Formats: sequence, structure tokens, C-alpha cells
Amino acid sequence: MNLSELQQLDSMYHMPTYARLPVTFVKGKGTRLWDDTGKEYLDLLSGIGVINIGHCHPKVIAAIKDQVESLMHVSNLFYTQPQLELAKKIIDISFGERCFFANSGAEANEGAIKLARRYAKLKGSDAYEIITALRSFHGRTMKTLAATGQPDKHKPFEPLPPGFKHVALNDIGALEKEVSDNTCAIMLEVIQGEGGVYPCDADYLAKVRRLCDERDILLIFDEVQTGMGRTGTMFAYQGAGVEPDVMTLAKGIGSGMPIGVLVANAKAGLSFKPGEHGSTFGGGPVVCAAALATIEVIEEEGLVENSRKLGAYIKAKFDELRAKGAPIKEVRGEGLMLAIELDEEKAKDIVMGLLSRGIVANNIGSTIIRFLPPLCITKDEVDDAFGVVESMII
Repeated sequence: MNLSELQQLDSMYHMPTYARLPVTFVKGKGTRLWDDTGKEYLDLLSGIGVINIGHCHPKVIAAIKDQVESLMHVSNLFYTQPQLELAKKIIDISFGERCFFANSGAEANEGAIKLARRYAKLKGSDAYEIITALRSFHGRTMKTLAATGQPDKHKPFEPLPPGFKHVALNDIGALEKEVSDNTCAIMLEVIQGEGGVYPCDADYLAKVRRLCDERDILLIFDEVQTGMGRTGTMFAYQGAGVEPDVMTLAKGIGSGMPIGVLVANAKAGLSFKPGEHGSTFGGGPVVCAAALATIEVIEEEGLVENSRKLGAYIKAKFDELRAKGAPIKEVRGEGLMLAIELDEEKAKDIVMGLLSRGIVANNIGSTIIRFLPPLCITKDEVDDAFGVVESMII
């Protein structure tokens, strides 16, 4: 089918939930995508931070094929090797001591919310409130939407479930004022993704950590977008130098397979008892095999280091462009999770212009352009892309 035929099917049969761009992608390899006309694109979005190791990596394809041919699904009432090998691997490379597997970032965050409430209950407390940040994004289920600090996303679905407060990011005074005996956790993105790529200050996170320790409440880091090498360390908390009690992962860990992970230290991770949380499909053999292969590629190909080095290189190039008088208000992010904020409301026009010239990027609102390229992108590819980006901005 061609683009117009698919657009007609979409308008007739799919709920109008996506403002789709006028392209049909049919193939991906490494940092490249191809549409149904054969046009080639450099992907600087990675499926919104999902394809960290590049499209259709042969090791992931092989792992999926091997697993599909032996076992595709069995209930979580039984043991499976890929799931428990993946759990061990995640624990080996992180602060965590226990894992739970879900199907998405939103589900992982739902699990974190439940875990925080259960932890409080086990202490004999009825605390149930969780404090998050304004501009945050934690998912589109009703609970994670309520946790999200973006009122415009709340309005179509109010009343939302209670139990969430939202405060300004990097303002420890504002946070301390909202902590009460009803607080069971503080939940933050180390770098806000959908909100516009706004980082937490390291000093702020250290103070939040101390506050949580003093009050014996859980510190939850939503690393759905920042995890798996995206920010120049395997997990963004490592770059900030502050360990949470709970971390959520999704996006980049599965190379496109639907997986979310709830990671916790022992004091939080032993809070659930059998029957208190679960998932039919979470941690299935195929997605866990894909995730194991993904982590292996990240480690073997040095993609965390590449993210750190090329991220710094791209930021420096944008800073130089800004110094030359380009209408760039700010350059934000770490590693290959970057955004530029423009002085003009031209972000969407620029993104559409880039798409027409074979570069995939993403605008957040009218002034922010986000770049989330695969971590395997090369310096030559960055230079080629930057030439086009520069011509569109100036």
C-alpha cells in the first residue's frame, strides 16, 4: 500500500490518537530508515529513544529468532531462563537488587507507584501521596497521567486518581514544603524527556536523596527515556551520582520489543508478596531475549562511551552556532538526549523541513527540537546531519 492508501485506512479504522507525519517507513538498518518510495532517512529520533543500538541489529534479530523457535510464551507461574538471566544482568549493571518485568514504561511506573504505597503500608503508614515535577511525563494510564506534571494533559480526563502533587523542578524549597506525613515517595526523571529535555541539577538530586532518607520515603527515578546509555552513562543516575531506591526502564532496553522494567533496592524490592502484583505478558521469553542481546551490544560496541563523546560534540556545535547568532535560546541535555530551544516558534516547520531532506527529528511544542539518535551514530553522520540542521535554523 502507498502512503495515501494507508492514510485513508488510518482515517477510517484507527482512533485519532496520533498526529502522524506524512511518511510510511518500511525498512530500518542501523541509523537509517527507508520509506515506501525508497527514500533514505537518517534517524535522529530512534523511535523516541527506543532504537539505542540501531535498527534491526543482527544480534537482536538472531536472539528473537532463536527464542521464537523454542518458546514464545508461558505463564509467569513458571520459571523461564531468559527472564531470570535478564534480571541478573540488570542487577549486575545497576544499583538494584530486585526486578519486575512489565510491557511498557507506563506499566513500570504504575508498578513503582504501587511499590511505594506497599512499602509505606509495611511500615504501618497510610501514606499514599507521591510528589513529582512540573513538566514531567510518566505515562498515559490514569495513574501515570495523574503523576505527570502537565496540566494540559490532565484536563480531557479529569477527575484523575488522587495522590499526586507537582512542584517546580530543581527547587528543593518547593519540594520540602509539599512533603508531609502523607508522602510515600518522590518520583523524578533525571532528565525530563517529553517535557522538553530539562535536566535535574546534581546538587538538587543529592538534596532530594537526603530528604527521602530522613523521611524514610522512596526515591523513584523514571529512566524510561534516559536509561540504557542514552545520556552518556548506562543509567542517568550514575552521571548524577545519586542512587534511587527504585528505577523504571523501558524504551531503549528492548530495541523495539515491548518491555518495561521495575528495578529496586532490597528494602523496596521485597515489599511485594505473591499475588500483589503481576503481568500476563511481562517478562516473556522473546522480549527478554531481545533485551539481553541489546545490553550485550551496548557493552560490546562501546555505545555508552559513544553517546557521551558524540553528545558533547553535538552540544559544542550547537553552542558555536548559537554564538554565531542563530536563534537558539538554549542547548540542553546529556549524551545523545539533546534539545535546542529556539527564540522563534518555528520548531515544527524546521522538523518538517528536515524530514523533507531525509532527517528524522522531533519538535516538542513550537520552540523545542529534540534529538535522540541511535547510540551507534558516527561523527561523519553527525557532521552531515548538522550541516542540514544548520541550514534549516539560520
